[in-house]
Amino acid sequence: MPSYTAPIKDLQFVLHDVLNVTASSTPGYDELEADFTSAILEEAGKLTSEVLAPLNAVGDREGCRLENGVVYTPKGFKEAFEKVKEGGWTGLDMPEQYGGQNMPYVLGTAVGEMFSASNQAFTMYQGLTHGAASAILAHGSDAQKDTYLPNMVSCEWTGTMNLTEPHCGTDLGLMRTKAAPQDDGSYKITGQKIFISSGEHDMADNIIHLVLAKIDGGPEGIKGVSLFIVPKFMVNEDGSLGDRNAVTVGSIEEKMGIHGNSTCVMNYDGAVGYLLGDEHKGMRAMFTMMNEARVGVGMQGLAQADVAYQNALIYANDRLQGRAVTGTEHPDKPADPLIVHPDIRRSLMEQKSFVEGARAFILWGASLIDAAHRADDKDADGLVSLMTPVIKGFLTDVGYDMTVKAQQVYGGHGYIEEWGMSQFTRDARIAMIYEGANGVQALDLVGRKLAQDGGKHVMAFFDLVKNFIKENTGQDAEFDASFMEPLKAASKDLQSAGMYFMQNGMKNPNNALSGSNDFMHMFGHVCLGLMWAKMGLAANKALKDGTGDATFYETKLATGRFYMARQLPATALHLKRIETGADTVMALDAANF
Repeated sequence: MPSYTAPIKDLQFVLHDVLNVTASSTPGYDELEADFTSAILEEAGKLTSEVLAPLNAVGDREGCRLENGVVYTPKGFKEAFEKVKEGGWTGLDMPEQYGGQNMPYVLGTAVGEMFSASNQAFTMYQGLTHGAASAILAHGSDAQKDTYLPNMVSCEWTGTMNLTEPHCGTDLGLMRTKAAPQDDGSYKITGQKIFISSGEHDMADNIIHLVLAKIDGGPEGIKGVSLFIVPKFMVNEDGSLGDRNAVTVGSIEEKMGIHGNSTCVMNYDGAVGYLLGDEHKGMRAMFTMMNEARVGVGMQGLAQADVAYQNALIYANDRLQGRAVTGTEHPDKPADPLIVHPDIRRSLMEQKSFVEGARAFILWGASLIDAAHRADDKDADGLVSLMTPVIKGFLTDVGYDMTVKAQQVYGGHGYIEEWGMSQFTRDARIAMIYEGANGVQALDLVGRKLAQDGGKHVMAFFDLVKNFIKENTGQDAEFDASFMEPLKAASKDLQSAGMYFMQNGMKNPNNALSGSNDFMHMFGHVCLGLMWAKMGLAANKALKDGTGDATFYETKLATGRFYMARQLPATALHLKRIETGADTVMALDAANF
């Protein structure tokens, strides 16, 4: 069975050596002392490695089952969920007013990576609840917050998001679910939703569904969509649970992965719902949840890549296969371990450099979210809005690729279920699809985010990279050549791609959109390049100061050099593709495919 070890040392390095969280002016960051964050991460590490990770294969093997309208989760899930609730993990970064601990989102993100890596399907139950609670927190009335949030923060009640219908996914303007106004101010919700993660299960007393629907007589298309709170059980004035609402599970989907999470078809048959936010402004309210979810899904790509890498590394050190081409390294054994071979090293270095770069990237993104929410920093809000499709799309695309590479290290054993490697690949695959398929993320980045606020935020990113390079070049020639020069070249590639879109996208939008996927990946590489340069600087400083674990910092620098030399130059290929325009992409008539 695969194992999982929480990457506490690396998380601490990013939080304190790279982001230097305690020096930040963001409210609450002064409390994030290294001893404090270490204690929290250590406890989360124990829970995830000792309780959740062993259940990962159980959930995959058993899946969920539907019996008489009730979905039963895999063996051990309920008991584990109780332990998670008892530890207060579900409300780590939620307001104290509703039972949370009000810790910064960056710390919640660090903990969340460990939860997702150890058991993605299980973690989705609390993850979706956190998103639904955030939407109610941002858009609900005081009465709605008081009614639902205390139990959602504690996960006594869980939450869902209901968008997709059988005939429409991304194009939500086509939805048919209706909301009929009632005299008491409530609505009757009627329709069917599909692909609803955690839609029905046996681990909570109530489930609070957030449902998109169209109010009778409202505007056509997406402008007529509103968001509603639809509880599984009605909530009485004293907070106790009342009658069952008219919402039922029709079936649970048979999926490629995340078998331990109940992905449901939900039927609303005149269910009582309450408007969340304003009429016909449902997408604005839902995007509060979706943007958070997209960052969380990006984290899933990183998390699955990490746990897959950890196990591939163990196997590469244990499995004896052939001899090192430069001469026998273990003459006392019948063969050398896999890790002596350059191609295995290449694969492991690709995985390691991605995982550690992605970890820094997503924690940096989380720190921007904290700055936006806790300090009302508009620039940080704009920057993280620009980054969200990159975090979601790039990290899940590449994260999936890395699980495949990890599986490949095992050779034939990677294809055998006994070793458990296929689960990481299968579980990672959904992250490229849900919360907006990655093609949509790329279109959002190029078609909307680049021009947002007159291009202010992408220009701010370019300036951020340029200023970082300028401020940190000239102190160490070897470091400049290994880190700063590759970052500078990659950033220029990204700017050239943006310039191409500006010059060619207006007269033919297909020129921009046909290059959107390449641009998203190019942007992701530059972000990871920036993170590796930051980590390299921190590691260099620690070595010069003679503080900490020298081997750790030397390893960090070697891994960074690999990324900058072997991975970051991919920006040149992406630029070349973008500059070919749309002609070759759009050349065939539909009938000729």
